[in-house]
Amino acid sequence: MKTEERTFVAIKPDGVKRGFIGKIIERFENKGFKIVAMKLLQVTPELASKHYAEHQGKPFYNRLVHYITSGPIVAMVIEGYEAIQSVRHIVGATDPQKADVGTIRADFAQVMEYNIIHASDSPESAAREIGLYFKPEEIYDNWQSMLEMITYDEERYNG
Repeated sequence: MKTEERTFVAIKPDGVKRGFIGKIIERFENKGFKIVAMKLLQVTPELASKHYAEHQGKPFYNRLVHYITSGPIVAMVIEGYEAIQSVRHIVGATDPQKADVGTIRADFAQVMEYNIIHASDSPESAAREIGLYFKPEEIYDNWQSMLEMITYDEERYNG
């Protein structure tokens, strides 16, 4: 049984500033995921405090807020089969030095504090983060990717 999920992904300011937007998006599209929402935005301190609410009071909290507000991000909603786990696998470990070769962080990030990208870690986080960055009408899920078209056409004709 297919488990379609949505997850939140953000290309962080260092990823945008270093010109990796296209290369990062390509990783998800090559895997067959569908981007159902995307925008370039400047994260405000207020939005950052909501996004990182679980880290408030921790020693690194202020650095997180400063970093995510230091330049524009690309926020996305990605949809597909077991998207949360699969996207996190593509993204790699938080510390790029410990990330598997071939992951986004291993390939593009240099230090943990500037690790290029964020991806939701659970269905609850995904729902909360998507709600922080996107209004329901900004999510476009009423189209089929070519992969879906091929799959569904095959099922329709042979099923």
